Amino acid sequence: MPEAETRADAPAPVPPSTRPLSRSIGVGGGTLLTLSCVTPASSLFVIVPPLLGTLGNGTALAIALAVVLCIGCTFCYSELGTLVPSSGGEYAMVSTVLNRFAGWMTLAISMIVVLVVPPIIAIGVAEYLRPVLDVDPSVAGAVVMLASTLMGLLNLRANAWITGTFLLIEIGAIAVVCWLGFGHAVRPPSVLLPGALGGDYSLVTVVAGLAVALFVTQGFSTSVYLAEEMREPRRTVVRTMLWTLGISSLALLAPVVAITLGAPDDAALAQGDLTGMVVGWSSPAVGVAISLCIALAIINAAIVMVIQNSRVVYASARDATWPDPVNRALGQVSRRFGSPWAATMVVGLSETVLCFVPVETLTGVTGVAVVALYLMVAVACLRSRSSASDTRPDVWRMPWWPAVPLVVIAALAYVLVEQSALDLGITAAVLLAAALYWWGYLRRHPDRWSVTVPTD
Repeated sequence: MPEAETRADAPAPVPPSTRPLSRSIGVGGGTLLTLSCVTPASSLFVIVPPLLGTLGNGTALAIALAVVLCIGCTFCYSELGTLVPSSGGEYAMVSTVLNRFAGWMTLAISMIVVLVVPPIIAIGVAEYLRPVLDVDPSVAGAVVMLASTLMGLLNLRANAWITGTFLLIEIGAIAVVCWLGFGHAVRPPSVLLPGALGGDYSLVTVVAGLAVALFVTQGFSTSVYLAEEMREPRRTVVRTMLWTLGISSLALLAPVVAITLGAPDDAALAQGDLTGMVVGWSSPAVGVAISLCIALAIINAAIVMVIQNSRVVYASARDATWPDPVNRALGQVSRRFGSPWAATMVVGLSETVLCFVPVETLTGVTGVAVVALYLMVAVACLRSRSSASDTRPDVWRMPWWPAVPLVVIAALAYVLVEQSALDLGITAAVLLAAALYWWGYLRRHPDRWSVTVPTD
């Protein structure tokens, strides 16, 4: 039976070329896909090493603080995600609760994350393929993104099984790293704490690194992008998000603590050569096996990110964001697989090209964008209960509202101002371009940017 759909600002039919997505997954499939997007192993082996070089022994504490902050963000996402279960994710939630302009600027921020995160992860595959294949990181990343794009064209249920299998291998690799690290611990647990309590770093340093730490833990919000393909989304989204955050937090924190305690000294830890540490704790054969598992984890993450990100682009077309020819093209859904194939191709090919941009630039900008995105969602959460939908019994309500979003806003705002001027400037330039598009096109066309909120 076709689904009824409503608009957040004005009633308007969905364009004929835009078919609804198929509801095919529940909490289990959603959790597998979302965990694959968090991809603890690829985050551990690709994003954590530079963080170790910056924070050293304070890396575990930075990730722990990021997890605590993400609990508040999860509450905000869950409440808004059950109120506005749309593939548009953050921009649909903010548009519905606040206003169209705020939602548009949120889309601009989310597009940074959408386009930049997958190349960062994909480029890292070269390092872990080196035991069997020496290839340029940019080329390796581009190949991974192209393969992931093809996988993203398949049915979501099929992808849930594929990524779930890869995820089990990934978790196995993490378990081996934990076992080896704790089994070869040579330093006391006090090195994990800030200077006043025994470590050699300060809380100020940790706070400055929180943006990247949040980047390490980001991905739990993927379930809101899958809301239109979940059965009973107003129940499934929150359960998926909470399960994902709990499992991924453990899968990230445990190996970082094990690596910190098992590192021979501070210098070895700062080098971030995790594969070298694994070889030192075991044997070259184990190191090769772990490296190949991490390569699979990176491919797994790229597949899920293409799936997630294509849904955002598809939703933007359905919501009449672009000129009509572009909307019609990006709104195409495959009749065979039920996937937004045109949006998937656009996202995947764009991310393939970005594999050739310096990874340092990509990482810094993404950290700022993730913080800004969480900030917008938390601000919207403060307004969510003043809307007419406040009386709806099927919307999940977070505990300790409005204290939770207020604390999240304060913490994220502080983290944001601590970031580098270059990363803030690049993000500001993207927002300026988005504002110009708003004032020059969207604001002049009231029939544009009409956010769609599907019903169950």
